[in-house]
Amino acid sequence: MWRALVKLDLASVGTALSLSFVFIVLLEIFRIKSYRAQTPPGPRPLPFVGTLPYFLKNPMEFIRSLSQYGEMTTVYFGRKPAIVLNTIQVTKEALVQNASSFSGRPPVPVLIWITEGYGIIMATFGHSWRQQRRFALHTLRNFGLGKKSLEDCVTEENVYLLPEMLEVEGTPFDPQHAIQNAVSNIICSIVFGDRFDYDNKHFEYLLEILKENIILSGSLVGQVFNLLPIIKHFPGPHQKIYRNAEELKAFIREAVKSHRETLDPDSPRDFIDAYLLEIEKQKSSEDSTFHEDNMVMSVVDLFLAGTDSTATTIRWGLIYLSQNPHVQERCHKEIDQVLGYDRLPSMDDRDKLPYTYATVHEIQRYGNIVPFGVFHETTRPTKLRGYVIPKGTMVFNNLTAILTDKKHWKYPDTFNPENFLDDNGHFFKPESFLPFSLGPRVCLGETLAKMELFLFITSLLQRIRFSWPAGGKWPDMNGIVSIVRSPEPFNIICHSRGSKE
Repeated sequence: MWRALVKLDLASVGTALSLSFVFIVLLEIFRIKSYRAQTPPGPRPLPFVGTLPYFLKNPMEFIRSLSQYGEMTTVYFGRKPAIVLNTIQVTKEALVQNASSFSGRPPVPVLIWITEGYGIIMATFGHSWRQQRRFALHTLRNFGLGKKSLEDCVTEENVYLLPEMLEVEGTPFDPQHAIQNAVSNIICSIVFGDRFDYDNKHFEYLLEILKENIILSGSLVGQVFNLLPIIKHFPGPHQKIYRNAEELKAFIREAVKSHRETLDPDSPRDFIDAYLLEIEKQKSSEDSTFHEDNMVMSVVDLFLAGTDSTATTIRWGLIYLSQNPHVQERCHKEIDQVLGYDRLPSMDDRDKLPYTYATVHEIQRYGNIVPFGVFHETTRPTKLRGYVIPKGTMVFNNLTAILTDKKHWKYPDTFNPENFLDDNGHFFKPESFLPFSLGPRVCLGETLAKMELFLFITSLLQRIRFSWPAGGKWPDMNGIVSIVRSPEPFNIICHSRGSKE
């Protein structure tokens, strides 16, 4: 009889659990239906995980599919709905005309875990963000942003990059480290007051873990963490993200320590010096947000923003240029006619190099390195195109749709610099070209990135012809989609143009 009761109790527990699970699922389905009745249309979400499985299965295919639902789409990351803006018109209305309502940053668990909300990129839209961004912009300008002195810095770095690219001329090699190091050296000269040699193994390692964290944070590992942040207390692949972030911060803290010991208040050398002086200046202010934790994360943000996005764009460019040798040749011919072989380009040459300048922009458009844009969050309940959007709603601008909108581009789905040339062959920029986003949260390093892309790419096309290894397989052109869409590792062959060519 006792055994029968035990079996009955176990059966009852099993039945109760099953019924409870079914009830919870039905309740979730009802909740989703209720949400969907009030939000823009979109793909049907699954209970508890939303549309995340569709995204993880094929990110670019999922992102490309969203514009079929109209100018606004609703997706679900887990149980929470997010709004996707698919056209330039609705993006401008949200991020520019209603900027204060759409300039928040959502508390993405994996990013909050490693930043603690400090810095600029992930800071909440408020007092701290305003202070840090204003100070960063002011200090970057003081140390050359938008000035001839920084342009000279990029030109000098080209003197190091070109021979590095040609070191194994005629032999396939992976250009990632050389390009990443060169681009990073520009922001390093502003932030740390120095550049790093290409054979510096420690700096090479830091660049590797920086890239690894960008990929991991947006991968399945990062998405699982965002759904279940409690796993931060347990071992697993997500711990690699935290360890990498701590190593980067330790490197910066060591640089801060060195700067503090050698600081001359009358002659700040770089961003870190300027920040140390600002901490001292603001120490009596009760509302100051200047302290070492904010400084370290601000430096990480500048280091990240000033390195990976530009380097990734150039790497995509090498693939597109190898696939389109006629574009390479036309650029080189134009550059040769204007600059010759020995004079490196300057920003003043842009108007004289319309096809090359158009090619640089087309690399950005077609490279589409942030296909979902950088996420925003509504700071208050707001209305957009007839829909009421609650406070705290995550908002994405679908740059994939905007950068390939058939209404705004002559050749939306192919790599073609003619997208940026008018009927007379003059450069022009369509309004749908917004790789740096819009509004108050527009990319902090936009001016620097534009300068670097033009000068680096033009210099490379002036001195080097790029080709794909014979029989080499082309990478998956969807790339690796994470926080940034980067190409799979690839090898390329460099051929010196030669001074007599």
